[in-house]
Order: sequence, then structure tokens, then C-alpha cells
Amino acid sequence: MDLYQQIFENNKKWIADKKATNKEFFTQLAEGQNPDILYIGCSDSRVTAEEMTGVAPGQMFVHRNVANLVPNNDNNSASVVLYAVNHLKVKQIVVCGHYFCGGIKAAMQAQDLGILNPWLRSIRDVYRTHKTELNQIQDENIKYNRLVELNVQEQCINIVKMACWQKSFLTNGGPEVHGWVFDVESGELIDLKIDIDTILEDIREIYDLGTTK
Repeated sequence: MDLYQQIFENNKKWIADKKATNKEFFTQLAEGQNPDILYIGCSDSRVTAEEMTGVAPGQMFVHRNVANLVPNNDNNSASVVLYAVNHLKVKQIVVCGHYFCGGIKAAMQAQDLGILNPWLRSIRDVYRTHKTELNQIQDENIKYNRLVELNVQEQCINIVKMACWQKSFLTNGGPEVHGWVFDVESGELIDLKIDIDTILEDIREIYDLGTTK
């Protein structure tokens, strides 16, 4: 049996397992969702949000794309954030990158990648902003992994720039924004402990959309 067919067999087993422990499991799922966390991660097949965090269905609203970006010209990720903040009322927003990210590495190659060029340019802009620090790192793997961390930080900043987040922050002080990195070599989930309050103060003069007035 190939993987495609195996998926449907896995699904049947999953349904049976869930009903064995809770007969109302799917009825309860159908009633709606009330997640506490919005998770924005990479599309990489090695990194699955639910498995590495151990959360149950309904606890985490998930959005994934190449290199976990939240660029200002992407209606997809912007719609996800707005829906999570305004309608789901999530308490936490997490941007999670991972070491040895193919999207990060591709962005640093001097080559034309066609339709990927405008998407990956967001990562190149992060490199440009932190060029002095990154160019001092001699080991290429360490450099790329540091760029993974800086890219996560920049996407957290992009969320803080958004009107829906600023309005929510003014109203109830949230949701909190966090930056994580998943280490694919160890399986460890790392909290980068990004100081959003300090970042907000640093950028308020430029990116305040009038929501605090």
C-alpha cells in the first residue's frame, strides 16, 4: 500500500481511536473552535505544529507558509491574523521558525527563483537589516540559523505593525506575541524571548496607525 492509500487507513484508525475515548469527540468538534493560540509556522514537512507541541484539536489555529512569513503585502497571512485576533480572540500569537530552513537558505542564494523572488525578498530584507551581525559569522550553517532567528523576530514585528493587533493591544493588552524556533536536530522547541514591549516602543513613532489616539 502506498502512502496515499495509507492515509485513508490511518484516518479510519484515528476516528476509531477518538471515539473509543470520547464518543462525542466529533460532535464537539463540529460545534466550533475556540483556540487560545495562533501558530504561524513554516510549510516544511518535518515540522508539524500539533505533534511537536502536543496540543489537541481546537486548541491552536494554524497558518503555515514558506519560511513562516507575515509580509505586509500578503493578504493570506494578514487575513489569518485578523480572523484570529478579531473573531477567535486568541490570547497568544506565535511565529515559529526552524533551523536548517530551506526557504531561508534559498533566499540567500544568488539566483533567479522565478515566482519565489518577491516572497523570498522579505527574507533578504531581514538579512540587509542585520547584515553587520550576520557577515561576522564565518560558519555558514550558524549564519543561516541565526538568520532563522532574526526572521522570526522580524515577523513578530510585522504582526505588531498590524492595525488589528494594535487595536486589540489598546483594548485589552493582547494578544501576546512570541517568537519560537524548532531545532530539527534535537527536537527542542526554543522560546526566543522576544521583548515585544521594547520593540513596540521603538517602532511606535513610525508604525502607529492611530489606534492609540
